[in-house]
Amino acid sequence: MFGHKFAKYIADRDKKSPFEKLFDLFMELLTYTSGDVDEAIDWLRQLDEEHKLTDENYSLDDFIEDLKKKGIIEGEPGKGKGPGKAKMTSKAEQIIRRRSLDQVFGKLKKGGRGDHKTRFGGKGDESTAERRDFEFGDPLEHISMTDSIRNAQVNNGVDDFKLTEQDLEVEEYEFKTNTSTVLMIDISHSMILYGEDRITPAKKVAMALAELIRTKYPKDSLDVIAFGNDAWPIKIKDLPYLMVGPYHTNTVAGLELAMDILRRKKTPNKQIFMITDGKPSCLNEGDDYYKNSFGLDPKIVGRCLNLAQQCRKVRIPITTFMIAQDPYLQKFVEDFTEANHGKAFYTSLQGLGDFVFEDYETNRRRNLR
Repeated sequence: MFGHKFAKYIADRDKKSPFEKLFDLFMELLTYTSGDVDEAIDWLRQLDEEHKLTDENYSLDDFIEDLKKKGIIEGEPGKGKGPGKAKMTSKAEQIIRRRSLDQVFGKLKKGGRGDHKTRFGGKGDESTAERRDFEFGDPLEHISMTDSIRNAQVNNGVDDFKLTEQDLEVEEYEFKTNTSTVLMIDISHSMILYGEDRITPAKKVAMALAELIRTKYPKDSLDVIAFGNDAWPIKIKDLPYLMVGPYHTNTVAGLELAMDILRRKKTPNKQIFMITDGKPSCLNEGDDYYKNSFGLDPKIVGRCLNLAQQCRKVRIPITTFMIAQDPYLQKFVEDFTEANHGKAFYTSLQGLGDFVFEDYETNRRRNLR
């Protein structure tokens, strides 16, 4: 029977140094301020004044000096009298990605560096625990000698030992696949409307996914696209600095760019993840924009559905993570998903990371072709 096990409380068991306590908070603030070191430190000063985070033994100025010594920031931060010149280093950008991976995909078990598994067995790359009878054409190196000799002893006895074809067993192998993923992030104004910060969780998921692929699946590729009035690629190192703008939602531009990126990839398995909270409300018409923020515009919706069908024809599944519960928006996502034969998740901000992780892991086990 499962339950709670209580032990004596020891205050210093998990005691962190003053630097570590402030560092955790500072890195979280950097994510919310889109990498603005001055603003993050200004927030930290306000929290220090309100909650007494530091004391005479370790001040906020000491913390800032340690940040510079450890190569987390460079330059001199402002002190409330004007903007400073401090900025994050590449080391800090990597730490933020790693922290996002731990926060979002904390349940991930450590594994080897490799490719994606599929459900197919046979002449693959990675051995499994499964065994089967030898068949003509099986590579000799796949024969399990230990199992085959045991079979020969059981079938023929030790005194009259002989190894026949009927005794042979071979190891089952799994195929591996490489996957190219494009992650589309909506940065339209609605991502911060109604007092709800939706862009920060989206950024965390993107950084976590990037770190997951970089560390566990290094042969995979991940490209990130931000889309508002237009769409443009973002480097992984620039994800912490991503900000929402006064934009409409040009889903069409994002899909067209994603398809263009995947068209140039040599991997046979390709997919698109799209994180959005609103309806498509904009598209390009030459040098101008066609915009309609009221309801679902048939012209814009039609273009989205056409692109979904085009992706289906070239075997690029689209998984939509919808951070909204409006029935009419869900109906659009249902039509979009049906046109692509893809998948859709209607998720809260808290569940976004789990959905992305589970879907990515699921796609590792199947051939997307």
